[in-house]
Amino acid sequence: MLDIIRKARWCMKSSLALRPLVQEVEYPESDGKPMAETDVHRDEMFAVIQALEYFFRNQPDVYVSGNLLLYYQEGDPTRSVAPDVLVVKGIPKHKRRIYRLWVEGRPPNVIIEVTSKSTRAKDLVTNHRRYRLMGVREYLLFDPLGEYLSPQLQGFRLVRGRYGRMHAARDGSLVSQELGMRVLVAGQRLRLVDLASGAPLLRPDEEADAHRAEAAARHAAEQQLHQSEQRAEKLAARLRELGIDPDIL
Repeated sequence: MLDIIRKARWCMKSSLALRPLVQEVEYPESDGKPMAETDVHRDEMFAVIQALEYFFRNQPDVYVSGNLLLYYQEGDPTRSVAPDVLVVKGIPKHKRRIYRLWVEGRPPNVIIEVTSKSTRAKDLVTNHRRYRLMGVREYLLFDPLGEYLSPQLQGFRLVRGRYGRMHAARDGSLVSQELGMRVLVAGQRLRLVDLASGAPLLRPDEEADAHRAEAAARHAAEQQLHQSEQRAEKLAARLRELGIDPDIL
């Protein structure tokens, strides 16, 4: 009996020794590549991200990010892409270090690439196919320097598993059904306009200017009110000197 127990223990140890250790897959937070081609591309990417973040700030289930590594195949850290701008509906709004498609359970609704001549092959072919297979519903490309795209803004919408080109208006603008916005080119910038209100989304520099203008207008109104009160007090004092009670007037 003792020999049987010893033999069983030896077999168990042998099987454990032969069994490979399961190693956790590491998904890096950086791919070591520059975030943007030029200052224009970098500034535009951040401006669009911040404008969308501010617009969706009160919607807890809309996540806006960009230049974030998106892993789309579990177990393979080489299968990644870093979209310039992405918007995902239906997931909690919180800071993420990376985006793992199988963890989040949802592909981005919209991806915007601020593209350049050096990234055109990736943006027009490789990423076009990746995003389609992921199920990204709208894919927009913007060439701020006008290096190769004509028109500078182009978009694709997923229809029955295939990307069809989004129809452009006469001014070259596109309607994003996923964002509920009209997207148009203004020089080297993208302008996003809320379809519901018709109001353009403010960019960071425009927000700062708007806040300054609002503060200046508020200060001017306060000054005007203060001056009016001072004039009223002087008038009341003068009436009292003449023996007239201003309270009964």
